[in-house]
Amino acid sequence: MALCLGQVFSKDKTFRPRKRFEPGTQRFELYKKAQASLKSGLDLRKVVQLPEGENINDWIAVHVVDFFNRINLIYGTVSEYCSERTCPIMSGGLRYEYRWRDGDDYKRPTKLPALKYMNLLMDWIESLINNEDIFPTRVGVPFPKNFQQVCKKILSRLFRVFVHVYIHHFDSICSMGAEAHINTCYKHYYYFISEFHLIDHSELEPLKEMTEKICN
Repeated sequence: MALCLGQVFSKDKTFRPRKRFEPGTQRFELYKKAQASLKSGLDLRKVVQLPEGENINDWIAVHVVDFFNRINLIYGTVSEYCSERTCPIMSGGLRYEYRWRDGDDYKRPTKLPALKYMNLLMDWIESLINNEDIFPTRVGVPFPKNFQQVCKKILSRLFRVFVHVYIHHFDSICSMGAEAHINTCYKHYYYFISEFHLIDHSELEPLKEMTEKICN
């Protein structure tokens, strides 16, 4: 029998501290609205749609932060099984290999163990979502012109976490009884990026069969 979410994903296994929305802000209210829709049992295809009268960038910002938190939690749950010995390369099976480049410490695509890659990825995302110039939280401060491009890059890289977890650690997920929870998170993610065309579908090829199985 599948365990409840609280039993499966312990907070002390979170790979990074959760990014929280400030109570009383518009983004906090949007987050509560999105969470209420998720818990209501509505079709996830409808849940991701932009609420009437809301700003699309605010809606995307809320979801990017939420997906960061949830995917961070998923990876934190399996990270004890993801070592330099078990996963010496950040990959998704034999066909897909992901190399890290951030333009700073890693100016060229660099082959890394999956755990190291994940650490760098979460640090990189955290630095972006905490950057007021990119994810402004003050009332009246506009989003930068390249905001959606930044979010596309974040979501594209978060997809790689799904790829690695599904292909290399799915047995561990199933042994925890967490399969349904991860599938729901992936469906939510997939419907969201599809609704707003945030990732080229060619990038989703590594999980094509899984996507067809659980999202159609």
